[in-house]
Formats: sequence, C-alpha cells, structure tokens
Amino acid sequence: MIFGKITKECLMFSSALMSCATFLSAMAHAQEPENEDDAFELETIVVTAQRRSENLQDVPAQVTAFTAQTIANANIKSTQDFINLTPNVSLDSSDTYNNTFVVVRGVTQINNADAPVAIIIDGVPQNNQKQFNQNLFDIERIEVLKGPQGALYGRNAIGGAINIVTKSPTEELTGFLNASYGRGDAINLSAGISGPIVEDKASFRLAGSYVQDDGRITNTFANVKQDFVDHDYSIRGRISVAANDWLDLDLRGSFRDFRAGSQFDSVVFSGNANDFVSPQLNLIGETFGDQAELTFKFDADLNFAKLTGITGYTDLTEINRGDLDFRNPVDSPGGFLGLGIQVGQGQDLFVEMVSQELRLTSPDDQRLRWIAGLYYIHTVYYIHTDRALRTRGFFDFDGTFDQIDNPALLLIDRREDNSNNAYALFGQLDYDLADNFVLSFGLRYDKDERDQTDLAANTSRENSFDSVQPKVTLTYNVDDDKLVYATYSTGFRSGGFNAPGVVIDEFADETLQNFEVGFKATLADRRLVLNGAAYLSNVDDFQFFFVEAATASQVITNIDEVQIYGFELEAQALLTPDFLFFGAFGTTNSEIERISAFPGNEGNKSPKTTEFSINTGFQYTPKVTDAIEGIVRVDYEHRGDRYWQVDNVDVQGPLNLLNFRVGIQTDQWGVYLWGKNITGERYFTDFNPREFSGLDIDIGFLAQPSTYGVEASFRF
Repeated sequence: MIFGKITKECLMFSSALMSCATFLSAMAHAQEPENEDDAFELETIVVTAQRRSENLQDVPAQVTAFTAQTIANANIKSTQDFINLTPNVSLDSSDTYNNTFVVVRGVTQINNADAPVAIIIDGVPQNNQKQFNQNLFDIERIEVLKGPQGALYGRNAIGGAINIVTKSPTEELTGFLNASYGRGDAINLSAGISGPIVEDKASFRLAGSYVQDDGRITNTFANVKQDFVDHDYSIRGRISVAANDWLDLDLRGSFRDFRAGSQFDSVVFSGNANDFVSPQLNLIGETFGDQAELTFKFDADLNFAKLTGITGYTDLTEINRGDLDFRNPVDSPGGFLGLGIQVGQGQDLFVEMVSQELRLTSPDDQRLRWIAGLYYIHTVYYIHTDRALRTRGFFDFDGTFDQIDNPALLLIDRREDNSNNAYALFGQLDYDLADNFVLSFGLRYDKDERDQTDLAANTSRENSFDSVQPKVTLTYNVDDDKLVYATYSTGFRSGGFNAPGVVIDEFADETLQNFEVGFKATLADRRLVLNGAAYLSNVDDFQFFFVEAATASQVITNIDEVQIYGFELEAQALLTPDFLFFGAFGTTNSEIERISAFPGNEGNKSPKTTEFSINTGFQYTPKVTDAIEGIVRVDYEHRGDRYWQVDNVDVQGPLNLLNFRVGIQTDQWGVYLWGKNITGERYFTDFNPREFSGLDIDIGFLAQPSTYGVEASFRF
C-alpha cells in the first residue's frame, strides 16, 4: 500500500513540475530583451553546502538559500522569519523565550534533546536547543539543506543542516544603521561598521542589535502582555588577518543578553486544538540569561590542499520562571489537577561547549576531489560545582517567583550534571566518471559519550552511542544548466538520559536512511530556475517528547519505526528586469509503523507532522527616478493540517500567513512599511493534549498575531 501512495505522490510531482515549467518558461520568455544591453538574468548564488564554494545550481541536494539582498528584501530579522519562507521546514516557539522546535521533512526537535538539523554559524555547530532562536543582523547568507547530511555534518544532521554566514570584514570603511518600529511598541535596532586595520593585511567588523517589545499577546486575567521583551541585545566583533600569502586568520567574538516573557501557554478547556484562547495564568513567566561565544579559524594553503581549523567556545546561561498549572485561582479554583492548589516551575541552565574541527580540502579543479576531517566537541551542563542544571516545581501561594527559593514550598527539586564528549572522523570523494557523470561518496563515524550525575543522590550513569553514516550520490549533468541526481544518505541523532527519577530513564539513538531523486534546471536564458526532489526516509527509534506534570517530568522516548515520504518543488522566475516571482511546494507524509511506548497508534502520523506547505510571492522593484528604486514584496505561506501527537486526535487545521514590505530605497538609504501575518491568523505554535502533558487540561502556545511597522536604513 505504501508503494501505491508513493507512486501517487510521484505522479502528482511530475504533473506539478510539467505545469510549473511550462507556465513559468512561457512567462519568462514573454519579455525578450531587444538587444544584448537589455539582457537580464537571475542572480548567481554561491553556497558552501558541501564544504566547498559552489554555484547553488551545481549542488546535488535540495538547498534553499537566502542572500544578503534577499534577507533585506524579505525583512528577515529572526530565525523564525527565514524558516517561514522554507517549504517542508517549520520552527515552533514554545515554553521559554529561546525555546524552539525545528521540524524538517517530518523529523522533529524536542525538549532537552539534540536538534534534528546541524545548525552551523560561521563554521561552528550550535549544539544547544537554546542557541538557534535569535535575532539576525549583518548576515551574508543563509543556507537550508534538506535531507540527512550526516556524512559531512555528522550527528544531529538527521533532517538536514542550516548554515548561517555572517558578513566578513571589509578592506574599505563601510557601515550601516537600521531602525524599525512596530505594533506593540516593538523596537528593533541594528548597526555596524567595518574597515581596514592594516592595509591589505588586517581588517575588522563590529555589529550589534537591540530589541525591545511590549508584546501583543494579552493575558486576560492579569491584563498584561505575556510576549514582552524587556531587552535582547547582541554585539559581535570580528577580525580577519592575511598573515602571509598562504595563511589567513579569523577571530570572532559575540555576547548576547536577554530578558523576556515566557511560558504563557493557554489552557484549552474545550480540548479543541483549533480553539485559540488567550492565556489566563497568574504567574507571569519570564526568561533571562546571556550567551558568550568565541571562535578562531585559520585557512592554510598547503598547495595539495587547504587546511582549515575552527575552534569554538560557548558559555550559555538561561534561567526561566513560569506557571505550571497555567491557570489562576479566581477563574480556576480547582487549580493543579483539581487539587485546589496553584503551582509554578523554574529551570536554571548553565552550559559550556568547546569544539574543534580540522579539515583538509583538495583543489576544486581536479577530476578527483576530496575532503577529510576530524571533529570533537565537549559539552558540560555546569560551570562551577555549585551551578548545575536545576529543575524545580513549587507551591504558589502569593503569585511571586520568590517562592521557588523556599525549600518548604518545593514539590520537586532536581539537580543534575549532564556532560558529553563527541568525536568524529569524516571524508568525501567526488570523482568525474565522465564529462557529465559525477560519483560522490561520503562517510562519517560519530561517537557520543554521555554522563549524567544526580547531584542530590550523588549517583552517576554513563553510556555511549555511535554510528557510521555513509552517503552516495550519482549526478548526471544534462548540460551546463541542468542536472539530475540520485542519493542514498543517512543520519544519526544520539540517545541520552532523561532527568533523574523520571519513569523512563533513557532514550535510544535515532537513525534514518533516505532515498532521494531530484533535479535542478536553469532555463529561459537563466531567467527561470526550477528545482525538485522526491524522497523516502525510514526512521528507527524516532525520538519524541511528552510531559508528566504531576511529577514535573519531561520525558523523551522513542517510536520504534516511522516511514516518511514526499516531494518538493521550488521555482524562481525573473519575468522582467524588475519583477521576480517565486514559489515552492512540499509534502510530508509520515506513518508510524511500530510504537512500543504507546501501542495502538500504528498507522498514524508522527508528532508535529504538517502534511504539506506552500510558499509563494513576488518582488517588484521599479525605478522611481534614476537614483531611487521602489520595492514591493509579498510573501504568502499556506500550511496544511498539523498532527500534534502520536494518537492524531488533536489536529490543527490549515492556516495562511501573508507578509509584505513596501518602500523606496537608494544605494545609501531606504524607508519602508512592513507587515507580518497581516490577516491576523490565529494558531498555536505548540499544542500539548492532556493525554501527553500529565495535566487535566490541554495547553497551547499562541503564535504572534498581526504585526506591522515602519523601518529606515542608512548605509555608507
């Protein structure tokens, strides 16, 4: 039966492809240039998806890329913004200010576990769940790779990889200032300056951002905005040095400090996942903390290869306080589990991470090209012996968070130290079998050693997880502008421990095998790009999450076997020199084949599956005068039904999001109006039914309502 479904998907895929190609090619050809001087074509995008600089259209994988210009035009200011523009990928906010759940092709992120994608910023893996949700400023490029990338990116790249590249220092003095003001008295400022230190030898770049927001989601009991941002500021500095003609050095440091609202889930008494009620709790949650990072990179030209070394250090602190019954004593006197009590929660998280990568890359102009490397990361959840990961639940008698520090009011107090050491060896070979055939073979071995200490009981436990991750790709270059490929790839996400005292003490590692065929085509005199793929993934020990609120337990366990399949199609058409159309479509069909933890749910969709997504829009940049350009950009996203848990009882219906940006600009300045979710679509970014939350009610985390504002920018 599954093969019949896949065949149907492929027929739909082929039909959509043929229709799209025919329509867009006709439109792109409709505006033929009168002479060579009037010729126009799409921008060539260079990416480093395969650890080499390559034309995006030459990479045999599905990659959605955002250049610096696209980031500005689409008003991308956060990780949420670019994920919303990427088909078959979603980012769900929930719980604390920095807490997000990435879902790629049905592979999900869960609380207290590794991400399903490798998240890389300037070459350094971001290994903690709290690192990805951030404000984006002074960004050169974003690359989203879909499908397992274990061979090159290693553990956690089971669903794909996300590369974020910040802008490099410049040889000439440049700078920028950007200011935005929006609904909810939301202020977003960013600025930067770059230039030489020693001519032709050393240069610097310094940039920063500041966000403050009164919020838009109202707590109907306390009459306050729950989604406030008291402050969230970041500063990033970078120095690049050309030490000599064969050695380049790069030093990057950053610091972020934040305090914002969190844990404002709404109680859904109806149990209907489409009943989008407002929060009504009496404890107004907040998250505060900071993050410091330091990165050192060198590139050495050894003639036969380039040697790259990247050293990363991260110090992350996040402290949150919030309601645990998600109600108030006036409207819900029954309180927590109907016991007539109010309860709160809090967690103190301290993490240090040190990583090191060494990589040799052969020259690009050889018939046999290769990459070989070593990787190591050490993660520890404490900085000093008196600071550890601490989770507490407490009786709430006066509506303040001071109660968490009263031992007599604690329901639960868990202190734990989690640390791990991960090692990897990896390599990839690309060989030109003929002028138009390329065979690629990648292989990576990952080992993850994990230790956990229960500081209250003074007991320890340890385990290790390892995996060999091969990848094989055959690429056929039809001509310089078209290719087709077939790939077998694998992914691995490490297992680990739940908190001490949780009923399920350990969860298994997750592995995935992916079969994919795809194509890339540049058509109509390079004015039309059409890319697509069909994929089939078999997942063993799919990791998923649920809560036992009665014991304040956050539980990770496994679904024995899941199968996921679907297809993706992306298109860009430059219909005139100033009119760009873009569109994308993706499907995700998942099926639980075996589940021991919650038997009886075989045949259902896996948690957080969205059946399909559509992203489309246009950008129009007419000349107003010789010096002034107008811009009108519209982005539309449609998401299909969302299945929140393994029983598939709670399903959020389809939703439609519409964003716009309108303004005028020159090479030096710009003024804009912008809006996000301008139709005011209400929906949950996370929903936890009572059967999987341990509570006696369902809870949902509201998404941002309509937001709009003005923006001004200046550049020199």
